Amino acid sequence: MLETRLTTRVLVDVRDAAVTLGGRTIWSDVNATVHSGEFVAILGPNGVGKSSLLKAILGLIPLASGSVKPMHHREVGYLPQRRSFDASLRIRGVDVVRLGVDGDRWGLPLPGKRSRAAAARVAELVELVGAGAYAHRPIGHLSGGEQQRLLIAQALARHPKLLMLDEPLDSLDLPNQAAVAALISRICRAENLAVMIVAHDVNPILPYLDRVIYLGRGGAVSGSPDDVITSPILSELYGTPIEVLTASDGRVVVVGQPEAPSHHTDRHAG
Repeated sequence: MLETRLTTRVLVDVRDAAVTLGGRTIWSDVNATVHSGEFVAILGPNGVGKSSLLKAILGLIPLASGSVKPMHHREVGYLPQRRSFDASLRIRGVDVVRLGVDGDRWGLPLPGKRSRAAAARVAELVELVGAGAYAHRPIGHLSGGEQQRLLIAQALARHPKLLMLDEPLDSLDLPNQAAVAALISRICRAENLAVMIVAHDVNPILPYLDRVIYLGRGGAVSGSPDDVITSPILSELYGTPIEVLTASDGRVVVVGQPEAPSHHTDRHAG
């Protein structure tokens, strides 16, 4: 297991929570906690409500029952499901990051000390995510992996305690998935920042995870990956036989119904 944190704080505390949308219960009986410095994945098949759990924690959708410990919005950095940038868009990568610093203000950036501080923070963030070589290029000209690094920088702009990422590896090729996963883990450790990440394939992030929250028809199971991603636990969670295998290259393969996290077909339904 990864190193023990010097200081920890409970940032998310979900108790007996349920969400109902359109008269249908999306999930229920969810219990989970997230501490500062932890890297936590929300897993499960499509349509089980992974994104809805993030939104419930953010207060964007109401709970039908149970409770979620609230966090001030300034303590949370949130990256929703991947946005695509038109190739003709001329706004630069640094401008996208700058929106995270002062994008809530109307008008031109303020001159003087405040503007210099904002510019310094943008430069710091660009360096943090390793985007210095391309941050001044138009965002529409960048690759998916480069864009995602800059969007992560934007989400980090106000020194959040919790970073919530909804399918940040979606639509990236395998090398970029691995690189962005490693980047998120490095930031999590260096900044003592908690990360909650929705993923449809656990494998790129598996080496970095402290815990997982696995959603299913029977509610949710939370714990270490080794404790949760097992044949008995997932079979009980879904009420059907499921086999968890480890391939020769270390990748996890889930056999049976529901669909395995690494083989979802509708990436935006979860």
